[in-house]
Order: sequence, then structure tokens, then C-alpha cells
Amino acid sequence: MKKKVIIMGAAGRDFHNFNLYYRDNENYDVVAFTATQIPDIDGRKYPAELAGKLYPQGIPIYAEKEIIDLIHKHDVDEVVFAYSDVPHERVMNNASLVNAAGADFKLMGLKNSRVKTTKPLVTVCAVRTGCGKSQTTRTVVKALKAKGLKVASIRHPMPYGNLVEQKVQRFAVLEDLVKHKCTIEEMEEYEPHIAMGSIIYAGVDYEAIVREAEKEADVIVWDGGNNDTPFYTSDKELKIVVVDPHRPDHERTYYPGETNLLDADVVVINKIDTADPEGIQIVRDNIRELNPDAIVIDGASPVTVDNPNLIKGADVLVVEDGPTLTHGEMQYGAGVVAAEKYGAADLVDPRPYAVGTIADTFEKYPDIGVLLPAMGYGEQQIKDLEETINATECDVVIIATPIDLTRIIKINKPVVKVGYELQEIGFPTIKDVLADF
Repeated sequence: MKKKVIIMGAAGRDFHNFNLYYRDNENYDVVAFTATQIPDIDGRKYPAELAGKLYPQGIPIYAEKEIIDLIHKHDVDEVVFAYSDVPHERVMNNASLVNAAGADFKLMGLKNSRVKTTKPLVTVCAVRTGCGKSQTTRTVVKALKAKGLKVASIRHPMPYGNLVEQKVQRFAVLEDLVKHKCTIEEMEEYEPHIAMGSIIYAGVDYEAIVREAEKEADVIVWDGGNNDTPFYTSDKELKIVVVDPHRPDHERTYYPGETNLLDADVVVINKIDTADPEGIQIVRDNIRELNPDAIVIDGASPVTVDNPNLIKGADVLVVEDGPTLTHGEMQYGAGVVAAEKYGAADLVDPRPYAVGTIADTFEKYPDIGVLLPAMGYGEQQIKDLEETINATECDVVIIATPIDLTRIIKINKPVVKVGYELQEIGFPTIKDVLADF
């Protein structure tokens, strides 16, 4: 008899695991997905066009809070946990719920969750959201291109729209962001690659994606997200993982960030310029204990701003990268660093002015505090973000997202844009480890 399965996810790893392992597997019947972290995913279906011949009606997606009822309703044998950036304790809380309901609880390992590419592969992952993985990825891409290699980056999935249309996406020019109806979260990851003249793929079906990327690349770069493990492997690969001394010990207490650290060839300790020495030492000790053979690179992420004079003495609203503040749990980001560095008088609290889905975000993540996450998972949320910014009484808006937010929304106040790139400290560097690779 087929095993009845539910996959717990967040519109990324869950779909990938299904496509790779369960889609055409006659031994299993995937009766449902559940969704969390990302708004407006539940209530939809994983479409029949992507689900394969065994699922002509597609597969329904429910809210994670319904998991126990679903297990009982479908007499489920196995629940697969398939999302990331969660504390170990929460993983086991879910395991306990599932086991108490009668089902087995499963975590898929690297062997059965990675597609093999025919090209050399560099993977860039992290132990938490907001470690600085994106600027590390850009450093890798620039170093490879400087060697005359053709590079195609592939981004961890963020399929928030029409899943059939998003099966394989290729981004080379800004117009592609409009073509694929990207959310702010997607643009934050794709636009910096486009800005440096690089190609990046994303989508839903990651085997189909890599086969397209292989046609135009000498090297594949996996641009991981949300501290997930890589979706690819190769006979020739280099695994880079970024850690954050602002959140010491998270590298050993979050899933699957600890898996990434244990599997890394190279570990980048980022943000050394702004972290406490104690936090840096804790991270170093954990790397030495968990993966003593890893090459360690020290790095910083110094901020730059386009108009520092506007910040000095001003009451500022700081807009930070959304996921970094929400499930990444960071208390501050590059925008706060810029505000302090350039002499802002005060940080303005946006919560009294928040509307709609932005107000809902503050309610769901109360520890965000006086920072405004640049949430934009859909048109309504983008409108709510614009209205919240424009209603907030401040002198200047500091925008520390990786994209030009003023291209997406109209802001009725002076704006200062923050940038940040990886700056390696000492030896070795990314260029050094890539030369050996």
C-alpha cells in the first residue's frame, strides 16, 4: 500500500522535495502540503501541470495549523518537514505534534534532496536569514567572471505567484522583473545580480531550471536562501557557508543552518566590523568544534549611503530587509548601522502609522520594534508599505533593502539609500579559495 504523506513547507523546499523525490514515486500518495512563514500560500493548490501524472487534480495547500486535523482526516503515515530558518526546538515541537497524532516525522537528508548538475558548482548558503549571504554570492560571481568564466546563478525558490508560469524563470534585465511579476522579496534577490550584469535563474522545478542554466554556463552558483541547504550537487563543488556573530550560537541551534555548517568547505564569518568580540569568539569556537577542517574567511559588510548629509541630526524612519527582521529575527540591519554612523537624531517608530498587512506583520512579529520591514509579497502589501511610509512622521527615510525601493513605490519624503558589499579581511579571500577550486 502507498504511504500517505503530508509535506510541511513554506512554498520552497517543500515543492522541491516533492518534485525530486515524491512526484513520480508510486510508493507514496502526497495528500497535502501545509504552509507557514509566507502569507497567502495556503488555500491554493500545487498545480496538476507541475504535480505529475499521479496527481491529475493537483495537491491542496493548507495552513500549518491544520496539520493535526489533516493527519486524522487522511490517516497519514508520514509527515515531511521541509522549510528552514527555524530553531531546533520548534522542529521537535512539530515532531511531537505529528507523532502524537500517530504519524512518522521525517527530515530529508542531502542525498535525496539534491539534483546533480553536470557543471562545476559553488554553493553559497548561511546558518540564518540575514547573515550576508547575498553579498557573498555576488563576490563569488564577480571572482568567477573575472577569470573569464560564464556564470549562471540559481536562487533559492520564492514562488509566490502563478506556479505554472514560474516553473523556470530567467532574469537578465530589469524588465524581466516586471515580466515575471516579482514581489519585493524576489526583486531584493534578483535585482543586484542584474545590476552587475549577471544572469540569475529561479522558479519551482529546480531540475528543469538547472538544465536550462547549464546551456549557458561554465559554472553554476547556488544562491541559497533562508539558511536552507543546497538544492544541487556536483562531482566538482565548493560549499561556502556564511555565519553571523551578531547571533552567536545560532549556527548550532537552527535548522538546517547547523547542517550547512557541518557540510561546509569554507565558512565566512561576516559583520566582524560591527559585532562584539565575544560573539565573534563564540562563532569561531563553534566552527572549530563542529567543522574543524573548514577554511575560515573573516569578512565585514561596511555600509555606504548616497547622501549622508540628510541623516545628520534627522529623525529617520529605517526600512530594512523584510525577511531578515521577521523569521530572521534580527533586531537591526544596515539601515540602523547607517543611521548611527551618520548621526541621526532618533529612529522613528512606524507602528502607530502601520496599515493593513504591515500592521499585521508587526502583530505577528512583535520583536521587530521601531524598524519597518520592507514587506511586499503582493500588490496589496506593497500598497500598504507605501501608505505606512508616507504616513510616518519623520524627516528622512533610510532604505536599506538591496533594491531601489523608490522604483516600486512613491515616497513623499527625502530618501537615503544604503548599500553594502562583502569586504574580506586578511587571508584567505573568496578569490583565493576559488583559485584552488
